[in-house]
Amino acid sequence: METSPFQAIGQAERFRFACHPGVSCFTECCRQLDLALTPYDVLRLKNNRNMHSGRFLEQFVLIEWEEGMVFPQCYLTMVDDGRASCVFVTGKGCAVYPDRPGACRAYPVGRGASRRPDGTIREQFVLVREDHCQGFAEDREQTPSEYFEDQGLEPYNQYNDEVAGLLQHDSLRQGFRPDRTQLDLFILALYNLDMFRQELADGRISLHRPLSPPELQGLAGDDEQLLLLGLRWLKHTFFGE
Repeated sequence: METSPFQAIGQAERFRFACHPGVSCFTECCRQLDLALTPYDVLRLKNNRNMHSGRFLEQFVLIEWEEGMVFPQCYLTMVDDGRASCVFVTGKGCAVYPDRPGACRAYPVGRGASRRPDGTIREQFVLVREDHCQGFAEDREQTPSEYFEDQGLEPYNQYNDEVAGLLQHDSLRQGFRPDRTQLDLFILALYNLDMFRQELADGRISLHRPLSPPELQGLAGDDEQLLLLGLRWLKHTFFGE
């Protein structure tokens, strides 16, 4: 019987782990993986590459949707090198390290988040112990919270939790399913931010109310504020909020 690599761990429970170029398995976790990308991941990556979001999606992202899925899922493309290596991994490590995706930052800790009725976030953590990973033999000890702080995950979790408000909306549990046009709007407003901004500026997307000062900053170039605006717009478009 195989042992599961996933082990529940408390927020204040300590574990040993460190990853650096001196670890023998360095970059092995960047291969043979399906790396799902959140909207905030794409925001950071397309800006790191100084690319228009539409071009970034075309070149580096696979968008998957099949019958039974509520919303499309975006994945980072992998190199066809026989090992399905990340397109951004190099012999020296990650080429986009300052803006690497949240899942890469969090590894080997997984975080699950759900919204309570009062709007607060409930967190659950798991430790992922894969056979190839030698990082657990390192001496550094920390809790999941300390590790996440060290890895710069606060903004990733913040914006991902905002997106969860859409993905876990009560209307979905009550049977709402987006149509094909709404699925396209989902990708536009959350993943193709530069095109969303252009559509707003050209008047091809109408809003149900005047923009607030932070939202105007989003229209002017602040991608993080634009992402929040996109979320609010989708909630209104889908659910009438």
